Amino acid sequence: MIRIAVCGCAGKMGARILNLSAEDNDIQVVLGLEANGHPSVGSKLAGRKVSDNLGDIKAADVLIDFTTPEATMEHLDAAVRQKKAIIIGTTGFSEDQLNRIKEAANRIPVVLSPNMSIGVNLLFRLVKEAAGKLSKDYKVTMVEAHHIHKKDAPSGTAKKLAQIVKEASRREVEDIRSIREGEIVGDHKVTFESPYDIIELSHSAKTRDIFAKGAIAAAKFIAGKKAKLYDMQDVLGDIK
Repeated sequence: MIRIAVCGCAGKMGARILNLSAEDNDIQVVLGLEANGHPSVGSKLAGRKVSDNLGDIKAADVLIDFTTPEATMEHLDAAVRQKKAIIIGTTGFSEDQLNRIKEAANRIPVVLSPNMSIGVNLLFRLVKEAAGKLSKDYKVTMVEAHHIHKKDAPSGTAKKLAQIVKEASRREVEDIRSIREGEIVGDHKVTFESPYDIIELSHSAKTRDIFAKGAIAAAKFIAGKKAKLYDMQDVLGDIK
């Protein structure tokens, strides 16, 4: 049984992780964490205590974090102090914050991914293969769409896709169009266009459960692993 603490447990992602974890016999949620002063602190969500005390993570094996970059840094520091593994699904980090995460991974196991969806991470693989094999005749563009509440644009997933294209083919994505509209969970489409044809690779998330399930899979993967920076490609390789 893997014991997890859910950071940002009252948020949309945190709530789904709490509910889906209750259906998984290999996972036990021992703690929900929220910011000091949050109205849920001191109550219970999905039958679990909600705390604002980072010292309480001692009861967990793994932290799952979907919060804000600033809050993630606090949770990361606490995980390092108590030698706990951490899954980070938060996006929008600065270069300095990313460096802090990389440094922490020398001391504890960390899974960092801009998108925990298994489907999106398969999209990463497909885009890498396409970018590596298609000639320079192909212009690469991208469209990503999310709900109006998402703060960062382009999304972390779009930036990751652009990085994959660049590393696989030494070319830049020529245009990334970001849409913030309604309650779109998350859509990403990468287009390779030549004078002769168009190839489109895309993924559309129907519910947030796909991200929550990926985070839970990551928690199972990382339990007992050595200190290192992992990503969802590592988790995919571990899924049977």
